Amino acid sequence: MDHLFEFPLEIPQRGSRQRLGALHGQLRSAILDGRLKAGARLPATRALSEALGVSRNTVVAAYDLLLAEGYIAARRGAGNFVADLALRRHAMPLPAADADVTARLAPYWRRFMQLPVSAAPAVFAFDFRLGVPDSRPFSYDTWRRLAARALRQMVRHAPLYDLAAGRPALRAAIARHISFARAVACAADDVVVTNGAQQAFDLLARVLVTPGRTVLAVEDPGYPPLRAAFAAAGARVVAVPVDQEGLVVEQLPPDAQVIYVTPSHQFPLGVVMSPRRRVALLAFARTHGALVIEDDYDSEFRYSGRPLDALQTLDRNDSVCYVGTFSKCLFPALRIGYAVAPPWLHAVLINARQQADWHGDVVTQDTLAAFIDEGHLVRHVRHMRKLYAERRDSLLDALHRHAGERLQAWPADAGLHVAARLCMPCDAATLAARAASHGIHIEALGGYALEAKTANGFAFGLGLLDTPRIDEAVRQLAALLVA
Repeated sequence: MDHLFEFPLEIPQRGSRQRLGALHGQLRSAILDGRLKAGARLPATRALSEALGVSRNTVVAAYDLLLAEGYIAARRGAGNFVADLALRRHAMPLPAADADVTARLAPYWRRFMQLPVSAAPAVFAFDFRLGVPDSRPFSYDTWRRLAARALRQMVRHAPLYDLAAGRPALRAAIARHISFARAVACAADDVVVTNGAQQAFDLLARVLVTPGRTVLAVEDPGYPPLRAAFAAAGARVVAVPVDQEGLVVEQLPPDAQVIYVTPSHQFPLGVVMSPRRRVALLAFARTHGALVIEDDYDSEFRYSGRPLDALQTLDRNDSVCYVGTFSKCLFPALRIGYAVAPPWLHAVLINARQQADWHGDVVTQDTLAAFIDEGHLVRHVRHMRKLYAERRDSLLDALHRHAGERLQAWPADAGLHVAARLCMPCDAATLAARAASHGIHIEALGGYALEAKTANGFAFGLGLLDTPRIDEAVRQLAALLVA
């Protein structure tokens, strides 16, 4: 070894399957730290294999890796030589030391460079997190049986790729379900299946926004992911206030080309858009040529009275795109949503879906179609509606008894959460942070607002806390409000 290299090489035992990696790694390290100088000739493969007691093929493979990585260079008839890494670096121009590397990113995304990547949610003793249903009562045995059947059918009729708009059986099942449950006027061909409602919003932003020109009007407070999708596409987002009747249509900017609303259960305040506001909104859309995006995210859970018709049902001018999801009524990991687009938008939306990710999970779509058609969805929603109604009633009662003078609940006749206004001169975000330090997770309404001044309060999700524990959670929260 001494006449080959001035440093030792440690080779693992025969049969360890690590000899190639060890030889390659040690030679590369020797080149990088200067023990093997630029221009030095490497030993012939046969000589090195005999000195190390390894096969010649192992040495040849190690040299080939170093050659491919640019650490050595081969000279015909002369052998292998250590490459000049300084020349290698100069051959690849680097940005100037003072160059702003963030300029490589689109302007909207530069502010996300230093933000942490989402981690697993923290565990709290009392968790009122929004948007998360209780998936424990879900019939996983039924789902497993239907998924197995879908897989067996896939073995016999497996498509290479599938339709961007979604599986025909699921589109038909969705059309029947929302026609029955929400009186949405649609057929199977009108439905576009998406990976959750969020993909529907992203696709709509792609096809509707002209960067720097398109104006999106949103409820304030409202749903941040929708705002983010359109802002990333280059839309100008304008906040419109919400009151007890929903979106204040009279304050819509006249140049609004897209209007996003949650009329059945406003997010996050929970109010229902009044009939007169619905008529006014559709009239605005007709007069100004605007598209209304109707997000009907949890309207299955209505606790009193007959639900008002969807905006899509009332629309007579192809001004509404209806968006729904199964994440709230079944379980979030399902990631299946849908859009019912007006005819002029339908084909464009399908093509955008195809360019985004071609199509969704075929087996899951077939499983969900059977789950709907066999009546399991209706039965599950009926059971969960009763369960959430009990939690809602318990929460409202606890808020009244323990914090009646400090928290005033907004009307809550539907949905998976209840909002309450803070009736004291304190910042809700500060109090939410204090509650979190005591094991209570609540969300401040201000986190959903752009400009709203009346959003100083909390939102209480109903999905993660059983009825018997709600009273104690509110009692402890109320104690923190006066501490």
